[in-house]
Amino acid sequence: MTDYDVLRVFCGPKGGYGNELGVVRDGSAVPGRGERQELAAKLGFSETVFVDDPERGIIDIYTPSVRLDFAGYPCVGAGWLLDVPELVTPAGVVGVRIDGEFCWIEARPEWAPARTLRRYASAAEVEELEVPPAGTWIYAWAFEDEAAGRVRARGFPGRGDGVEEDEATGAAAIQLTHRLGRALNITQGAGSQLLTAPQPGDWVELGGRVVLER
Repeated sequence: MTDYDVLRVFCGPKGGYGNELGVVRDGSAVPGRGERQELAAKLGFSETVFVDDPERGIIDIYTPSVRLDFAGYPCVGAGWLLDVPELVTPAGVVGVRIDGEFCWIEARPEWAPARTLRRYASAAEVEELEVPPAGTWIYAWAFEDEAAGRVRARGFPGRGDGVEEDEATGAAAIQLTHRLGRALNITQGAGSQLLTAPQPGDWVELGGRVVLER
């Protein structure tokens, strides 16, 4: 079996929760796209990252069913693990900085496929949702405290690949931040925390805590 690390990205304030991410530090051990897709499906994480150049931050990202040009939580996790100032993805160059307990990336909302951002009237409605049928990537959200920018969210990929709900979804958080034009403090899934802030030129900063699980 190929060696890989497991991180939890966007952990809560006490280090719990977070979305598990697989990182293959030696991407040359799995060189082909077909092999990478097969391993990502076998591991079953929402995303798996293959590192092709750790010093330059060149990475390749896969869900269990598709290759992605960009994804938020894999970039936060890989940026933290590699401790580099930037990551190179097929979508573009992602800025990285570590500030205390948070790792931040800077990316553009159009780099990821569009999600259906579905607003609800209350956090309770979001929490009571059942997993919808496969088909559309749905980011369900509601303000917990609109004045403070506190949001309750859940993410449903709808891909039919075994990942029915994402515990934390960075790309959707970036797109919501861009749409609302304001900084957000998002609680997603069972208790993951994502922080965002719009930047000049339609860039968005996304930050969270990362823990090395194994």
